Amino acid sequence: MPKTAYHVLHPDRQRSCVVFASPHSGRDYGWRFLRSSVLDEHAIRSSEDAFVDQLFDCAPKFGASFIKAGAPRAFVDMNRSADELDPALIEGVRRQGHNPRIASGLGVIPRVVANGRAIYSGKMTLEEATRRIDTYWRPYHEMLQRLLDQARQRHGQAVLIDCHSMPHEAMDGVVRSGMTRPDVVLGDRFGAAASGEVMDRVEAAFAAAGFVVTRNAPFAGAYITQAYGRPSRAQHAVQVEIDRSLYMNERLIRPNGDFDSVKAALRTVIAEVAQIGQGRVPLAAE
Repeated sequence: MPKTAYHVLHPDRQRSCVVFASPHSGRDYGWRFLRSSVLDEHAIRSSEDAFVDQLFDCAPKFGASFIKAGAPRAFVDMNRSADELDPALIEGVRRQGHNPRIASGLGVIPRVVANGRAIYSGKMTLEEATRRIDTYWRPYHEMLQRLLDQARQRHGQAVLIDCHSMPHEAMDGVVRSGMTRPDVVLGDRFGAAASGEVMDRVEAAFAAAGFVVTRNAPFAGAYITQAYGRPSRAQHAVQVEIDRSLYMNERLIRPNGDFDSVKAALRTVIAEVAQIGQGRVPLAAE
């Protein structure tokens, strides 16, 4: 089983109110988990935000904390609510209403990976699902909130940048004729999770680094953005989705020849975003 729920990289001095997070880049696939799956070691990684943690790991150099999941997404999904339990996978769970994420097999304990490929041949016990949530999901979220609380106490506000990657094909149904294909999708749940000023700063940072940016389509933000985005309490959350094809071979799950240049471009983005709120009064809550 995964050795830890999370890893935190702390700055020498917390100069920023921003916390960067990568909830889907965990890649500690323990042998017991792999043995319980019908997928091989390569296929089970298809839902992983591979290398996203490496792309953003310079955040502490700019005074911001960075937290990344230790457990892989296929094992437990940090970007789902703890009560999004799938009755098709977990014994003793009753169906309650329609939840499209659960219906598609992407609850807090996923039933499938990318392209709907089943992870298991049968069901798991509720005890096992609860153990994963208590051992990995809860500690990750407790630490994430602690980092945000510390940032808000020091700086009067906190900004969560929740870092993800998207398959290149994810934009196929969104890009219209004559439209430049976005590299990055920013999600703030259509303004509910972050102030307009925060979103403008984040978008401007990506655009200045040469990325084509769009907002909220097709990704407006999932559980983390919804749960942590509280602008009225001076706590903002922005989900970032980066096209995987920019920096990796999606089929082989390996960095491509542009990895270093993309990481360098993101370094400038991180440096700029980490400056939100510095040298001025706290952002007004909306």
